[in-house]
Amino acid sequence: MDAPQRLADQDLGALVTDWIDWAEAAQRLGTTVGKVRTMIREHQLAAAVPNPGQKGAGQRIPAAFIVDGEPVKGLPGLLTVLHDGGYDDRECIAWLFLDAELPGRPIDALQENRGSEAKRRAQAMAF
Repeated sequence: MDAPQRLADQDLGALVTDWIDWAEAAQRLGTTVGKVRTMIREHQLAAAVPNPGQKGAGQRIPAAFIVDGEPVKGLPGLLTVLHDGGYDDRECIAWLFLDAELPGRPIDALQENRGSEAKRRAQAMAF
């Protein structure tokens, strides 16, 4: 039996189909790139290089993280829980976009205002 693939080894380019750069994120949020950087550092958003093997690839943010000019409701709290459990941004993004025993992906649950179960699972995973 094969061991399950680690979150850190997931192909983010395949999991997340729509990425935006920090400048686009700033525009969608109505703020500056510096504020986006702060939001990433404070775990209000997460960023990663989708395809690390791609030359000149920089960090990007999944477009699904920003809806109606704001981070998706519940995302900052969920990212904090995962980071407190030792996960990095790349692993957080992978977890949010994998279909992990929820009815759908955790990112879908957040977008549909059904984030409680996703947060409970993240808490269980992190500890």
